[in-house]
Amino acid sequence: MFLGVQEIITNALFGIAVLVGVYYPARKAIIALLNLVFTIHLLMLIGATGAVLLGMWYEAAILIFVYSLGDVLESYAVDKARGAIRSLVELIPKRALVRKDGNEVMMSTEDIAVGDTVIVRPGERIPVDGTVSHGTSYVDQAAVTGEPIPVGKSTGDEVFAGTINQNGSLEVQVGKPASETMLSKIICSVEEAQAQRTTYQRFSDSFAQYYTPAMFALGVIIATIPPLFFGGDWYTFVLRGLVVFVVSCSCGLALSVPTAVVAAMANAARNGTVFKGGAYLEAVDKVKVMAFDKTGTLTIGRPEVSDVLTYDGVTERELLDIASSLESRSGHPLADAIVRRAKESQAFTGHPLEDFQEIAGLGVSAVVNRKEYHVGNQRLQSSNGVSMAEFQEAIEGLESSGKTVVLVSSEGRLIGLIAIADGVRPGAKEALGRLRQAGVRTVMLTGDNERSARAIAAQVGADEYHSQLLPIDKVEMVKKLKERYEAIAMVGDGINDAPAMAASDVGIAMGAAGTDVAIEAGDVVLMSDDLSKLGYLRELSSTAVTVIRQNIWFSLINIVFMVGAALLGYLGLVSGLLLNEASAVLVILNAIRLLKWRSKVERRTSATSVKGTPPRPSSVVQEP
Repeated sequence: MFLGVQEIITNALFGIAVLVGVYYPARKAIIALLNLVFTIHLLMLIGATGAVLLGMWYEAAILIFVYSLGDVLESYAVDKARGAIRSLVELIPKRALVRKDGNEVMMSTEDIAVGDTVIVRPGERIPVDGTVSHGTSYVDQAAVTGEPIPVGKSTGDEVFAGTINQNGSLEVQVGKPASETMLSKIICSVEEAQAQRTTYQRFSDSFAQYYTPAMFALGVIIATIPPLFFGGDWYTFVLRGLVVFVVSCSCGLALSVPTAVVAAMANAARNGTVFKGGAYLEAVDKVKVMAFDKTGTLTIGRPEVSDVLTYDGVTERELLDIASSLESRSGHPLADAIVRRAKESQAFTGHPLEDFQEIAGLGVSAVVNRKEYHVGNQRLQSSNGVSMAEFQEAIEGLESSGKTVVLVSSEGRLIGLIAIADGVRPGAKEALGRLRQAGVRTVMLTGDNERSARAIAAQVGADEYHSQLLPIDKVEMVKKLKERYEAIAMVGDGINDAPAMAASDVGIAMGAAGTDVAIEAGDVVLMSDDLSKLGYLRELSSTAVTVIRQNIWFSLINIVFMVGAALLGYLGLVSGLLLNEASAVLVILNAIRLLKWRSKVERRTSATSVKGTPPRPSSVVQEP
């Protein structure tokens, strides 16, 4: 009798429940068995079948129900982590208002062509990557760069798909098709990253590969050996064997590790950071030293001419004219500063050049009006026999204040000095201090002279610096630091320092928004120029690895406990399955809490400010 109902009726109802509930697990188990693969579905199927053969219809029905419920809960938890990444796709509007032939029409985002003009009203998400052609507003770029404060945008500024137009109307000229937007590349990078697996993921995969066959063999052994050879009771030991199958029906270890990795990468993506693989999530936690390229990383990356000193009767205008003519052929940031200053002072004429040469890490040389000129650092001038003894005091004074000195010589004599300053990036000192507190040593690598490098290193608080490095020297220095500290990360813009980033354990590219090169170069990509994200990365990586270790140890201890209890007869079919499913769901929930994890700095900041509060709309001046 069950609840006052005759046994034949209750068993029939339980049997119907078993038949209905077992269909999908049984189908999966049979398909796997045909491929000679043992799965947890097979263990559950054997457990339920055994319970029916023993006349335990109620237990069989409960087994199917609890297993199916646990399967649904586990799938929901895993999908929630993966859905956090997929939800980024939903940030891009499906349709947009486009101006075509003088008319405003609604179009599918996929059909918008490069060069079209999209109209974005206040409160709407920007549907494309492009440039503002008309209007002024504040734009919340958190979805792409992770920056919590909206950024002012006006004519000529770049905007990204998925960001939110706050309070003004913008007209955006489309710069890229929908499939090539920055947000699309972030999503693709994160999805592809799942192929790069951590050592913990490889361990869980290997464990799952051997775990199910081992549990199958153990269940068979405990069900048959004692009754056959030691006079054990068949019912008792077959039941214990079935309990072994049942407590093995769900392995939290196999699900919790990849779920934690995906959840952490989703958290990073929502904060403007892209991991190219779970392996790099783990690698950041192991980093003992972080090397920084100076220009554009620790400094703002927009050098400006601060001083111009001339000699031998040469005027400032003439010096800037000659120097900018040569530097206009170079792509170096310092060259851009000299050309920009010459054009601003209307000194640039663009002399025809002959025999132009650019020597990496040294400077440029060319013949102008039958005279040979060299524009570069002291090593370039020394190699060409230029005497600098009488100018050393002026050079040292400029370099000691953190400025880079470019020397200009003609026909073997020095005719002028151009000092260039690149301001330290806001928050650099605080970011490096945060890394130091986390036990990470900071090292600055630069091609600058010793005195300038020392001054900048002191301003940002770097633990160590190395100056006068050519690109190949930076690679060798990264290798030496790797030998000394075992694990090193290299931080740069992914352009001039790409070889050094490749030589490190983890290459971190900064300022990738709008820069395809940085996305390709880095193992970890920061979409903004915010150095504080480095501390966030370190904390996220450490927390994720801690959660993964917790799940692994909990899962292993739980397996030992449940299998031991099953062998000794302390667990029944229902209690064993309930305990097993509960433990599996628990470790998965522990993993997906990484989705809402915030760093210590974020938690402190949120207590004193409202995230994403834009400046007062009245401060925005609309274009007529």
